[in-house]
Amino acid sequence: MSALARVADALFPPIPHVAMGPAPDALAAAADPGINLAVWQRRLPPALAAATARLLHAADGEIRLNVAADQAAVALAGALVAAGWPPVPALVADVAELARMAATHMQTGAVDLRLEIITGDACRKFHADYVRLRLITSYAGPGSQWLSNTDAAALAEGVALERLELRQLLAGEVALFKGKLLTDSPIIHRSPPIAGTGQRRLVLVINPAPA
Repeated sequence: MSALARVADALFPPIPHVAMGPAPDALAAAADPGINLAVWQRRLPPALAAATARLLHAADGEIRLNVAADQAAVALAGALVAAGWPPVPALVADVAELARMAATHMQTGAVDLRLEIITGDACRKFHADYVRLRLITSYAGPGSQWLSNTDAAALAEGVALERLELRQLLAGEVALFKGKLLTDSPIIHRSPPIAGTGQRRLVLVINPAPA
């Protein structure tokens, strides 16, 4: 192990129930019963980052689709037009690829997809999702905040949030969050509070489609 890696491990010690990596296959760790959060630590390609930053201030509201994963690109492209959002081919292609990946990890053929411009405090309380697996990524704006199992237990016991270590995904990072329907130890997380800051977020959420 290099000296730099040793310093990084000392400053940011790994959390046993969280898997992170720079490649998409980091998400496969969600299949491990001991992992409740798997994160692909990606950086958005510059063209996609620029396009989503422009979209952040050119659209409002949300787009929701219940669609076969292999039809996500066609369905989303049409939904963008119907919603009056500017066409963003790079975003459509990326969402379609994430839908395909999510469906593989969720072992489903169809997904429930939500692409949303968030301007307020959506889900600002720390919670666990009532799902098996949920994919979340923030294309622009701050990412989801989460707690280690230790801090989540402390919060449940009444420890003040200010005394805990809030961890946060970066824009572009892709995460699989395990929920209550898959484990007795789901990842505890929330949307970052942004009300009154002038910040906006472009967030993609993918769940398995309802049976």
